[in-house]
Amino acid sequence: MRAYTVATAAVALNVSGKWIDNTLSHYRVTGVVQSRQGVARRLTAEAVTVLAITLRLIRALRLPAAPALQIAQDLSRHGSTYSREGCEVRLDVEAIRATVARQLADAVEYTPVPRRGRPPARQ
Repeated sequence: MRAYTVATAAVALNVSGKWIDNTLSHYRVTGVVQSRQGVARRLTAEAVTVLAITLRLIRALRLPAAPALQIAQDLSRHGSTYSREGCEVRLDVEAIRATVARQLADAVEYTPVPRRGRPPARQ
């Protein structure tokens, strides 16, 4: 399964890398691979889709990040309708997935993989 850097996801979603890092630091998102300090996070296409849905909910409904992320993960897993206490949210999740796939393909072209570690010694 392909995984993307935070920078690639940020370009694809048109947000800052800091927003993604902060969100992933505070909340658990399925599809985010992180092992230990010093190792860059990697996001699957599904994790980027969840973040895209979260952004739509935050912007359209002015929801705080925590409930928006919870609803986005539920929508991503179970379909295009979320119902709770007589309220219903509908999103075309498949269309969002397709858009995110295109945006990620474009973003990969613009964001090189950052080099990690100590630079090579001069020769």
